[in-house]
Formats: sequence, C-alpha cells, structure tokens
Amino acid sequence: MIVAEHLRKTFPGKGKDKQRVIAVDDVGFTAHDGQITGLLGPNGAGKTTTLRMLYTLMTPETGRVLVDGIDVAADAERVRRSLGVLPDARGVYKRLTARENIDYFGQLHGMSAQAIAQRTQKLAAALQMEDFLDRSTEGFSQGQRTKTAIARALVHDPKNVILDEPTNGLDVMTTRGLRSFLKELRGEGRCVIFSSHIMQEVAALCDRIVIIAHGKVTAQGTPDELRAMTGEDNLEDAFVTLIGSEEGLHA
Repeated sequence: MIVAEHLRKTFPGKGKDKQRVIAVDDVGFTAHDGQITGLLGPNGAGKTTTLRMLYTLMTPETGRVLVDGIDVAADAERVRRSLGVLPDARGVYKRLTARENIDYFGQLHGMSAQAIAQRTQKLAAALQMEDFLDRSTEGFSQGQRTKTAIARALVHDPKNVILDEPTNGLDVMTTRGLRSFLKELRGEGRCVIFSSHIMQEVAALCDRIVIIAHGKVTAQGTPDELRAMTGEDNLEDAFVTLIGSEEGLHA
C-alpha cells in the first residue's frame, strides 16, 4: 500500500521576479494492494512530479510518503527495493538486448542468475516479448522499448508498481496487451499506480481515480463515486466538471 500525505513541491520560476512555481500542492491519496489507482489529469497537472516523490526521485517540501508503512524519508533504500517503476523517460541500453537489459537490472537488485532467468521468462511471456527478447534494443519500436523498460522494472518481483503514462504513444494492440498485463498485476495482489491524461485508459483499468489539476487533487474515488459527485452519467463529463475545464482532455 502506498500513502501520500499533504505533498508539496515547487520549482524555481523564470523571468525577472523568479517567483517559484507550485507543481504539487497538498496532494494526498491512498493506493491499496490488489487495486489499480489512476492519477488522471491534463498535461502539466503535476502527475509526474507526484509520482517522482512516491518513488524517491524527488523529496517533498512538506508532507510524507509511506510505502507499506515505511516512511520514504526515513528509509528510502528499503522502499526502493519494494518498488517497480516505469518513469516518464523510457531509456534502454541500446547496445544490449532486451534480455541483457533485464538481466542487468536484476543484478543491480542482487538477484541470482537463475532467479533472473526465471523471472525474465515469466515477464517475457506476460508482455509478449519472446520474438524480440534477444535482439539489440537499438531500433526497437516505442512499444518494444516500453515493454523492455517495464520488464526490467519488475524483474525483482516488487509488491508495488508505479507507471508514468505506460501506454503513451503505443499502438492499439500493444496498449491492449499492456492493459491485460496491468490487470494481472492487480490480480496478484500488487499495489499498482499509473498516471494518464487519457480518459479511456483510466476508465478501462482503474478501481480508484485521483483527479489532479493545477497541482491539486480536485476529487478522488471510484468511477461510480466520481459520476455521483457530479451528477454525470459519463465519466468523461464528470472529469471535465471536476477539473473545471476541457484543457488537456483526451477522450
């Protein structure tokens, strides 16, 4: 389980006055085990900054993050071992094959060669990677790079999974495959968090939705709860109502 409490993060501003820009302002929510929690909001809403604080890349100025009851600020290294993260940057090592990329991350986690091989086989099957697993990643499609990045992030079998816009730029069939994979992770009892600005992704996958706009949580709940809050039958209409505009909406 991942708990975010009163998270705030600002960055230096540009221009003459140098006023700091508030990226995340008092964001809080709970992501439960065995559920998929979606962060939904327009581009620039603060989703990526929030996720970076969850997976220890950034330190919140106020508030705290708890992962399975462990305060990130108190024991970041222990928290990292329980996390599988797909960041917004999808870089893979181009001179290595997909298998070698996964193997390298497994070694970084202190796994044995046998454990890495077994886990790689399972992930390759789940992500439908068998046909390119032993090819050099240079020249991979975006979908192949994303699958490789997800597999290496999950090679150590983490209980908690954080994915930043995992289907961004993928074709329809690859997206469908990733949806099925995320549902498998949920079925295994993992805590899954992913961010998106695409309504259909969130509607298709999420048990709970946290709507973020202008760095703030404007609403959170199940899809049915969000529709009830606004009196809208359609989740897209509820989203537009809850963020107060149609800026950045992709249905």
